[in-house]
Amino acid sequence: MNYNFSYWEKISFFSADIIIVGSGIVGLTAAIALKQHNPKLNVLVLERGFLPSGASTKNAGFACFGSLSELIEQEKTSGTEGLYDLIKRRWNGLQKLRQLLGDKHIEFNNYGGFELFKKEDEQLTSLCVSKISHFNSLIEDIVGKNAFTLANKKIDYFGFNHISTLIENQFEGQINTGKMMKALINKATASGVQILNSCEVSSFEQGDAQQINIKTQQGIFSCRKLIFANNAFISSFFKDLDVKPGRGQVLVTKPIPSLKVKGTFHYDKGYYYFRNIDNRILFGGGRNLDFKTEETTIFGHTEKIQQSLYAILKDIILPDTAFEIDYNWSGIMAFGKQLEPIIKEIDSDVFCAVRCNGMGVAMGSQTGQDIADLVLSTF
Repeated sequence: MNYNFSYWEKISFFSADIIIVGSGIVGLTAAIALKQHNPKLNVLVLERGFLPSGASTKNAGFACFGSLSELIEQEKTSGTEGLYDLIKRRWNGLQKLRQLLGDKHIEFNNYGGFELFKKEDEQLTSLCVSKISHFNSLIEDIVGKNAFTLANKKIDYFGFNHISTLIENQFEGQINTGKMMKALINKATASGVQILNSCEVSSFEQGDAQQINIKTQQGIFSCRKLIFANNAFISSFFKDLDVKPGRGQVLVTKPIPSLKVKGTFHYDKGYYYFRNIDNRILFGGGRNLDFKTEETTIFGHTEKIQQSLYAILKDIILPDTAFEIDYNWSGIMAFGKQLEPIIKEIDSDVFCAVRCNGMGVAMGSQTGQDIADLVLSTF
C-alpha cells in the first residue's frame, strides 16, 4: 500500500520508544507515568476511534468501589482477603485519579452512593443488611469508618416507588467523564505524549533489532516496547486471554425541574445504575437480561434493554415525574473470571493492561501506573 508519506512524516510520527494501543484511562495514565519517570522517552498512543472508543468516555462516571450486593458476590470469588486487596486497589486508584487531575477538572462530587432494594427482594435485602457491619469492619482502614449505613428515611425524599430498603455508602462519589478524559488528554500532551486518533491497529510482528512493527490503516509504526491498553478489544489479538466484552447501554433524560435524585445509585445487584447529571437522570445497565447478546464489541442498543430501562425509570425511579429521553449510547467493558486486571508481559516486549471488570474509573489509573512500572523494569 502506498501511504504517500513524506520523509518528515516518516521520521517524526511513525516510530517511538513505546507505543500504547488505546487512549482511555489506562493508556493515558500509563503514558503520563512513563514520561514522568523519563521525560526523554518517546511515547506514542494509537487510538482506533475519533475519541477513546471503549468505555472511558462512555461510562456513567461512578467513583465507586462496589455496592454491598456486588461485594457479597465478589467475596465468594476472591475470598475475604482477596476482596480486601481489590477494594484497596479500587480506592487507591480513585485517589490517584483525583490527585493526578484535581477534583475541579474531573468535577468530582462526594454526594454518596445508594443501593436500592425492592419490597419483594426480602432474602437479598436481609443478607445485605446483615453484612453491613462485616464490610464496614473490613474496609475501615482503607476508606474510613461506617462506610455503609441504612438510609430508609431518604426513600420518600428521592421519590422512589416499590423500594423498601436503601443502603448508603458515604464514601461514594461521581465525576464528569468528559471533563476527566479532556484533562487526561491535556496532561498527556503537555508531558510530551503524542496521541494519534482514528488509527486502528490491525496486526503487529517482531522485527529486526528488537523492533516491533505495528500495522494500521494509516501506515506501519515501529517501537521497542508495545502496550495494549484497549481492554475488551484485546481479544482480537490474544484470544487465549480471559477477557470477555460486555456492552453497557445508557440513556439520559432531558432536564427535569426540581430533580431530587442526587448521588450514585445501584439497583438489582449492580446490573442497573443511575445518577444525577445537569438536572437529568443518567441510567444504564440491563445486560443481565441478555448476557449473550451483550457480550460484544459492537456498539448499539437493543429494544429489550431500552424498554427495561424506560420501564424502571417510569415505575421506580421517577414514578410521579414526567420525563423524556434525550440521549442514548453504549460503551464496551471487559470482564473475566478473575476480578483483578490483567497486567503482564504477554510476549517479548509486548505487554497488556486490560480487564477492569466494569470498574475502569476506579481501577484505570492504578492499572496504568502498574503497567508503566512493569515496562520500565524491562529496559
